[in-house]
Amino acid sequence: MKMKILIADDHVIVRQGLRALIDKEEDMMVSAEAGTGAEAISLTRKERPDVIVMDISMPDVNGIDATRSIMAECPEVKVLALSMESDRRFVVEVLKAGANGYVLKDAAFAELASAIRAVAAGETYLPPRVTTLLIKEYLQRIPDEVPATYENLSAREREILQLIANGSNAKEIAFAFGVSVKTVENQRHSIMKKLDLFSIAELTKYAVRQGLTSLK
Repeated sequence: MKMKILIADDHVIVRQGLRALIDKEEDMMVSAEAGTGAEAISLTRKERPDVIVMDISMPDVNGIDATRSIMAECPEVKVLALSMESDRRFVVEVLKAGANGYVLKDAAFAELASAIRAVAAGETYLPPRVTTLLIKEYLQRIPDEVPATYENLSAREREILQLIANGSNAKEIAFAFGVSVKTVENQRHSIMKKLDLFSIAELTKYAVRQGLTSLK
């Protein structure tokens, strides 16, 4: 049985071109066309397509709002957003609205056909260019979110951390470095503060993760 596809785009020539290509696929057929977001919502209620190829920039109701409305009424329908925009804001907004995938309008039809099949099968489709953009922007945010790391410790603090992790107490560490127990306790407090840790047990676990000790 062929997948029923609804094409929603405000340009007639785009709809006609997509219909001609989609109808040549053995497992697909275009069941309806919509020129506005409002038409897409209405036709979805009537036709119950398997997949909607949805332009996100349409008059009256845009593709993002149309997707949101369709998902509220027909959550079983899959939406594949189609756009000239690779800006993360558009991608994120339409995915939040409930779209299952995103394809750029400069893509070859073979990619669109693959994306249709992917979302119909319950997968999420994003083109490599968009995926790369989202990953890069995500990675740029990580430094502001992660806690202080091992690199924040001084050389002496790293040595003390390793000794603590291997079971040495404050007195033993003080003797090893020729300093007072109070000095070791102050340095231990500094280490815990920098690493946002609150106990010797947490320090030991942290050291194991860093490969500083063989203790488990």
